Amino acid sequence: MRAPILGQLLERFALERIDLIADETACRHWLLLIRSIAVARHRHFVYDQTMNVDSAVSGIAAAIGEPARARMLYCLLDGHARTSTELAIVAEVSPSTASVHLKRLKTERLVKVHVQGKHRYYSLEGPSAADVLERLSVLAGGPRDMFVPNTPSRLRAARTCYDHIAGTLGVSLHDQFQWQGWLSAGSGDAYDVTAKGMKAFESLGMDLEETRSLRRRFAYACLDWSERRPHLGGALGAALLKVALKRKWLTEDLDSRALGVTSFGRREMMTRFGVHV
Repeated sequence: MRAPILGQLLERFALERIDLIADETACRHWLLLIRSIAVARHRHFVYDQTMNVDSAVSGIAAAIGEPARARMLYCLLDGHARTSTELAIVAEVSPSTASVHLKRLKTERLVKVHVQGKHRYYSLEGPSAADVLERLSVLAGGPRDMFVPNTPSRLRAARTCYDHIAGTLGVSLHDQFQWQGWLSAGSGDAYDVTAKGMKAFESLGMDLEETRSLRRRFAYACLDWSERRPHLGGALGAALLKVALKRKWLTEDLDSRALGVTSFGRREMMTRFGVHV
C-alpha cells in the first residue's frame, strides 16, 4: 500500500518513551528499536516512494539475533575497534567463521571496517547501531565486559607512533582538539584545521602553512593500537610532537617508543588543552 505524499524527507525514525514494564510489549519495542536503524539508512527517503521497512528490519534483527554476531556487536559497543581475530575469540568461533559473520554485519550496516597498514579493524557503523544495542541491553538486563588493553602501562600511557603522539595521551589530545573545535572533518578520516584551531596551534609556534606544504597527509585520525580509538596523525601530529619535545613537555625513552611527561608538561597539557595526564 502506497503511503500518502508528505513532501518531506525522513532522516531518522525517532523513538521516544519506551515502556519496559510488560513482557508482552518487550518484543514489540525490540522490533521498533531495530526499525530505527532500517529507516535511518534511507537518508533521503521520500514518502511518495514505496519502502518495505519490515524486510529491512527482519534482516537486521536476524543479523543481531545470531549469538556469535551478538557477542561481536556488544564487544564493539565500548567504542574500541578490534580485529577479526580478536572478535573471533570473543564470539568463540573460528577466524574463517568470524569473517563470514563480519561480512554479514557489514552488509547490514551494523559494523564498518578501517584498514590501517596490514590490519583491518572493525567498529560499530555509527550512533544508530550503538543506540539499538544499548536499548536491547536494557531489555536483556545483562552487563557488558569492558575493553582492557594488554599493552605495557608505560607504552600505553604515551608513546610515539612513527612521528606523532600515541597512547592514552595521544587519544586524549585528539579528543580535546575535536571538543574544542580545532579540527573539522574532511574526506574519509582526514581533518582540516578550523580558524579557532589555526590560532591555537600557531600560538604554540607551529607553522601551519609550512606543515601543509609537506609531501604527506596533513592531518588524519590514526587508529591507536592500544586504545583502539584515534589519535592525531599526519604532518600536524608530527609538528605537535616536535613542539612538545622542544618545550620539554615530553621526553623520549632511549630504548623504546615510550614518551615521558614532565611535571612542566603535565601543567601545560592541562592549561593549554584541558588534558589531565
